[in-house]
Amino acid sequence: MKVKNIIIYCIVSSLFLFSLVSIWKILSTLQGLEVKNFNFSLIFLIGFIISLSYLILGNKINNKIKSIFFSLAFTFLDSYLIQSLPMWYSIGIFLIVYFFTSKIQKYSKEYLNQEYSSQIVLFDFLTLFGIVLFSFVILFPFYMMLVTSFKTQIALLVNPLDFSINFNQDMKELFKSYFVIFKTYKFGKFILTSSIVSIGTVIITLIFAIPAAYAVARLNFFGKTFLSTSILIIYMFPAIVLVIPLYTVFSQLGLRNSIEGLLIVYTATTLPVAIYMLQGYFKSIPKELEEAAILDRQNWFGIIFKIIIPLSVPAISSVALYVFMIAWNEFLFSLMFLDNPNSFTLSRAIQYLSGDAETPRQYLMAGSVIVTLPVLLIFVYFEKYLVSGLTAGSVKG
Repeated sequence: MKVKNIIIYCIVSSLFLFSLVSIWKILSTLQGLEVKNFNFSLIFLIGFIISLSYLILGNKINNKIKSIFFSLAFTFLDSYLIQSLPMWYSIGIFLIVYFFTSKIQKYSKEYLNQEYSSQIVLFDFLTLFGIVLFSFVILFPFYMMLVTSFKTQIALLVNPLDFSINFNQDMKELFKSYFVIFKTYKFGKFILTSSIVSIGTVIITLIFAIPAAYAVARLNFFGKTFLSTSILIIYMFPAIVLVIPLYTVFSQLGLRNSIEGLLIVYTATTLPVAIYMLQGYFKSIPKELEEAAILDRQNWFGIIFKIIIPLSVPAISSVALYVFMIAWNEFLFSLMFLDNPNSFTLSRAIQYLSGDAETPRQYLMAGSVIVTLPVLLIFVYFEKYLVSGLTAGSVKG
């Protein structure tokens, strides 16, 4: 047995547990909890013991039973014996230790006897730590934004650095900022406008992108090579360079302060990348399927609707999600083209509110949460389509 590999595994895994618990303790102090003793050395020692115990016990005890036992033991020791802490903190510690034990289940004495197993263990835990740290850095601003939206003006003035949420207050008072921005600042209208613009951009982009991508992928025509290689040339120019001439043209055509104008601009900016993404996927679809459809007397539109689109749902979904996020979050064109508050999108409305010195900060943060949350939920739900759509067609076989 390679003792060196076992020691490295126990040290690295306990350091990983130490980092997870430390992040949770920091978040708990931001929530207003007074943690008197962080017990860093004790956390490291317990993590070392848990990792070593998993190796010694092996498969003699069910993994779920071991995870629950060690999670409860660690939670009881950290949250009750050393310092009495509230239930929500204990639940967080339990889930962290349970997550940790689920990650060390795959390591056994036989695994650590393999060549280069210590390097693999080190890389695995460094990767996990990087993911946790990156998630913490990304999500913490959103956490601050969410917490601030639940504050009152007095609480922000008394202690701007207090990131705790008072759940003891009335729910109406807690969500007061959201009620105000919907009732006073008419955010429901902005959500409707953004939804129409974003969904409309997705539909129009797909209507033009699918046949165009199919033509580039399958048909032979003059200028095909130039078109397929220069399709993203529009992204060589900064958006601010295009805004000034577009502003002049749209003013003359009467398309400013209109949803139609935004749909034209957003479609023009998203269409090239949509064609580029779809043509790679269409090329991966076997030509034999289309040849069989031609023998069945299908025209090109029949092939696209009955064969290409059903087989390309992952790619089309990823393109739709990508286009929706661009249209939902776009700010520059909406800033330049929209002057009338009745036609504002959400991003333009946030900027409009932030320009008013009298708008309380909690209302701005509530509006920012409303802008961010739909895209976040949609992305989490459709993430599998985005990944499969972006990677499919990259390897021809």
